[in-house]
Amino acid sequence: MSILKAENISLTFPDQSISVLKNINLDVPESTLTVVLGESGCGKTTLLNILAGFQQLSAGQVKIDEEVLTGPDARRAVVFQEHALLPWLNVSENVAFSLKLKGLKSAEIQTQVAFILDTVGLSHVANSNIWELSGGMKQRVGIARALISHAPFILLDEPFAALDAFTRENMQEFVLNLWIKQKKGFFLITHDIEEALLLSNQLVIMTARPGTIVETLKLNFAERYRAGESIRAIKSDSQFIELRETLFERLKAQKLHALES
Repeated sequence: MSILKAENISLTFPDQSISVLKNINLDVPESTLTVVLGESGCGKTTLLNILAGFQQLSAGQVKIDEEVLTGPDARRAVVFQEHALLPWLNVSENVAFSLKLKGLKSAEIQTQVAFILDTVGLSHVANSNIWELSGGMKQRVGIARALISHAPFILLDEPFAALDAFTRENMQEFVLNLWIKQKKGFFLITHDIEEALLLSNQLVIMTARPGTIVETLKLNFAERYRAGESIRAIKSDSQFIELRETLFERLKAQKLHALES
């Protein structure tokens, strides 16, 4: 089982005196759900961009196992907050785009696209235009594009932030089901506390100025879903509610401290 690693990562932009990230150490194993929770501006997206290979470092290194990474590669796929789909292509064509760039034969592309669309529950809209889809469906297409790359690590940048509460919960359940079936390493950033609790085996809490990891929690809510418990039952459980309120007060205190300093 491979591990995506951040080792002693720090980042200061050349035109700024304030560190964006400082001494970040994090392991993202395959087959796990790692979620980073923190207020806006704490460096969550910057950390994701570093793990994806999009952002250069001031110090430290990113590895898969013991191999040092210096840029993007096929082992890390990213799902952006804005879906970033190509509007002139339909659903199937968007999902197939990366395979065409690789020069795969048409029959093989069709087979892989059909399988992935079935996996994400979009077979019925395979030939639909992007603008005809709901927000949740667009994000599923984005996730399908990530899955078809066969990357062992899927990085998600607040993918459900723009969705309504009902659609967001459906997409959370969708991600849990993907994790159960695909056994990939999922790395997701969010500022939504309920989402962070539900979608993580490993919950990483960050604070800002500079962005640092202040705590890492091992959670079992995703495992309870895998065992057959419903999302509604999990979210209404006293342990879930207590931890949600504890984290809310902790993040609130961090924000007040940042405003005062």
